[in-house]
Parts: sequence; structure tokens; C-alpha cells
Amino acid sequence: METFQQPKIIGYRQLTEQEVELMNECKALAEQVGAFVRKLDGLPHALGGPRLIEIEPGKFEPAIDQDWVATGTTQLQQGFMALTRAIAQPTTF
Repeated sequence: METFQQPKIIGYRQLTEQEVELMNECKALAEQVGAFVRKLDGLPHALGGPRLIEIEPGKFEPAIDQDWVATGTTQLQQGFMALTRAIAQPTTF
């Protein structure tokens, strides 16, 4: 791996090669999770309405509760941010 000297950012330090690999792995996992969330967002929505959507007469399909998708998205983003901070260990608030 090529060494890159990051410009000094207040509160951050130069990461080790292992930390960079962990950070990249974390970012890749976050992208996979983000793709799954976008997949859920593309399914029929149920915002406080019926849990089944009639897609054609007599044919129903389960709907996704977008309130919970939004909650899950926020909490997953917070989790990945926490993991990133765990690796980088910034010294500032």
C-alpha cells in the first residue's frame, strides 16, 4: 500500500495502515447496508396505512413501513459513524 501523508486536521492523527484498512472495510460495509436500505425504500410503502398493497385486483403484496425504514437508516448511520470514530479516535468533540 502506498503511503499517503494526510494534511493535518485539528483533532485527528495520521492513521496506521491497519487502521486505514479497517476504515475502508467499515466504509465498504456501510455502502452494502446503504444499498439494502435503498432496496427497502423502493418497495411499496405503508405509512400508517394497510400492511398489504393491492397491486392488481385480488393480488396483494406486503408493504414496507417507511417509518421504521427511516428509523433504521438513522440508527445504522449513527452506528457506522460510531465505528468510524472508534477507529480514528479523534481528540475533539
